[in-house]
Amino acid sequence: MSKVGIVMGSDSDMSVMKKAADILEKLGIDYEMRIISAHREPDVFFDYAKSAEEKGFKVIIAGAGMAAHLPGMCAAIFPMPVIGIPMHTTSLGGRDSLYSIVQMPSGIPVATVAINGGANAGLLAAKILATSDPQLLDKLKAYSQELKSQVEAKDARLQEVGCKEY
Repeated sequence: MSKVGIVMGSDSDMSVMKKAADILEKLGIDYEMRIISAHREPDVFFDYAKSAEEKGFKVIIAGAGMAAHLPGMCAAIFPMPVIGIPMHTTSLGGRDSLYSIVQMPSGIPVATVAINGGANAGLLAAKILATSDPQLLDKLKAYSQELKSQVEAKDARLQEVGCKEY
């Protein structure tokens, strides 16, 4: 049974959404990834959002660009957390997507990560799930330690070559 739904409005969003999936895979979290346009396939979208709880989803990660309706529409239908990923756009650099997702009306919250923030969306979904899963929490702690070790190793290499600040 899937725990996280990953949905995007277009296949052009796949490279960003794949980063969320990669984090979930690394942490052993089941997910289902779909491409569904809230505008071009409203019936398919409504079926997806209405059946997400039955499928066992605990969190939905929704990526969208421009008007970015997908995350908000998921949050309006799905009763559990929704994480929105605003996509970079050529016209406004993703600010249009960001504002559309972060400015949801009262009662329809969408957690919002940075523009093209796929990895952070995956981590946030994992942290939400870890509130009721001690094993996942341990995996997240180990992942954080791994990242810290990588940063420390980079710092050491910079010091070796005489770089004092970066």
